[in-house]
Amino acid sequence: MMNPVVTVIMPTFKHELFIKRAIASLLAQSLTNWELIIINDASPDATAQMIHDYLQDERIHYYTNEHNKGLGACLNFGISKAKGSYIAYLPSDDVYYKDHLQSLYNGLQENQKAVLSYSSIRHFYNRKSEGIIGNTWLQLVQVMHKKTEDQWMERNELESDDLNRLFWNKLKGEQIGTGQLTCEWVDHPNQRYKIMQEPVGGINTFRSYYNVSQPLIYHTTKGNFMNEVIRYASYRERPATPAANDALKILLVGELAYNAERVLALEEQGHKLYGLWMEQPYWYNYVGPLPFGHVEDISKDNWQEEIKRIQPDIIYALLNWQAVPIAHQVLKANTGIPFVWHFKEGPFICMEKGTWNELIELYNKADGRIYTSDEMKWWLDEFTSKEKHSLDYVLDGDLPKKDWFNQPQSKLLSDSTPGEFHTVVPGRPIGLHPHNVVELMEQKIHLHFYGDFTQGQWLQWIEKTHKMAPGYLHIHPNVDQENWVKEFSQYDAGWLHFFKSENNSEIRRSNWDDLNIPARMATLAIAGIPMLQADNEGHIVATQSLVKKLGIGLLFQDIEELGQLMRNRQLMMNLRENVWNKRELFLFDHHAGSLVQFFRNVIANHRNKETARQDTLDNLYSEIKEIQSNSRAKPDKTFHSQKLPL
Repeated sequence: MMNPVVTVIMPTFKHELFIKRAIASLLAQSLTNWELIIINDASPDATAQMIHDYLQDERIHYYTNEHNKGLGACLNFGISKAKGSYIAYLPSDDVYYKDHLQSLYNGLQENQKAVLSYSSIRHFYNRKSEGIIGNTWLQLVQVMHKKTEDQWMERNELESDDLNRLFWNKLKGEQIGTGQLTCEWVDHPNQRYKIMQEPVGGINTFRSYYNVSQPLIYHTTKGNFMNEVIRYASYRERPATPAANDALKILLVGELAYNAERVLALEEQGHKLYGLWMEQPYWYNYVGPLPFGHVEDISKDNWQEEIKRIQPDIIYALLNWQAVPIAHQVLKANTGIPFVWHFKEGPFICMEKGTWNELIELYNKADGRIYTSDEMKWWLDEFTSKEKHSLDYVLDGDLPKKDWFNQPQSKLLSDSTPGEFHTVVPGRPIGLHPHNVVELMEQKIHLHFYGDFTQGQWLQWIEKTHKMAPGYLHIHPNVDQENWVKEFSQYDAGWLHFFKSENNSEIRRSNWDDLNIPARMATLAIAGIPMLQADNEGHIVATQSLVKKLGIGLLFQDIEELGQLMRNRQLMMNLRENVWNKRELFLFDHHAGSLVQFFRNVIANHRNKETARQDTLDNLYSEIKEIQSNSRAKPDKTFHSQKLPL
């Protein structure tokens, strides 16, 4: 075979039901002087069998990775093997039309200054684009470029959906369009960019889907920059904690939500952690392989055998509604291992998503149940079994770990703006409408809104608020945990969810606002700043109960009353000092010891129930044996003396 003019690179992962059409579309090209390099990026499906017959064509070359290396590594490998002077791409879920390669090649021949040519493209079934789709970038399937020394960014540099950042911007020279519609970017749920982008996709969706074992440097066009390599280096690089004399083997089942590294507080006490994780997590559902290490994952494919192998002392199933199906599946397997169910949010979502029955069975059948608040327990009590068959415990399920928060508080911003006050909302400004910000402005209270991704979802709110309350809404980027204290402690107070309850102290009338302990509560507490919430006296509200119990916030009837309270400088300083002194209660490490003791109580209770059950069975068996023995010793003579008819 002569050297090909064009090398077509096909990265593939979990596309066994797409790949045959992709290859067939290449075989049908009017330009026939090509080679195809297929790189199977450790796909766990039947890709190899699907393409077997195509490998008889000497133009087609097939390589496999032992583990998933990512798009950039696959494309760089393909380029390193390329014999053609021109590079084209055919992702295994996309398709060429017959003149695709020829038209791209012709474009580059006609314009020698061009380094890249691109076709028009069909996408989302029936839409068409002459070049870039929307405000994004050229897709792989529509591009041919000259082979250069340039390299795609690989996983150890950056994982991103933005192909401009990954490669296209590196190519020096003109980029020309053919104006011809010759390929299709096929729309389906498991496209790489959908898996990567928040809010449905994201770093954890990506990690789970591609089975990424290493920490990631990650940034998409819909989400914040994350560098797990640096962030978790100290955890990952430290040696494992030696096993304690009374160490527990704890199997985590489900997902760990935002503050996933908190579970290391259990490992640091000498306990052994294992993980069995939900599939298809959302961006905030942290699952394994965990970037901070010290948790041994067990296989999803044969998890029951794995449980028998490791024999955990306790199964700790958690945390949000997405984990309900796998937690329920493990519960129903009747492993014989004590089972603890810890649920944060939210029961109303389980009703909506159709997993309500599974949720209630988790509460009814678990050996131990952990509630995020007393109010949540009261509400669920109406649905769950009244039998005293399990132990209960109250603990917020997503508290952060202590390691990030050893900085001193910052100087108050209001010290440099006499007569004015500054409040913060880390995340969505739930319940704060633009007219509320106008009321804040009238009291000379500023609102600082953090979270660039969230801000993208609240653009209309931001624009309207800026117009109505000029100079009193301030926009800030996302802040990672290690900077919570430094950044947020400069504010006079922080907003919890702002709402008026309507339950009139009737628990069954409570909604999620009433029952929820939002994640921002710990954020504000750790920064040592008082919390703001509308006064819902006479109603059942979990956050208000906690604020009043600990003395860590202001409750007010209206914004005018809030202004009066904030102008009481001594009150605010006392509150600030009290929140700082109570901040430890909002750290997971503070509760790790009592949580382990709860596990031990559950184990002991489970063992006692098993012993009692076995005693009952033994007694029943003894009774049966005694009846049988007596029956043999004293046969029924009347029966035996009867003559049976012929």
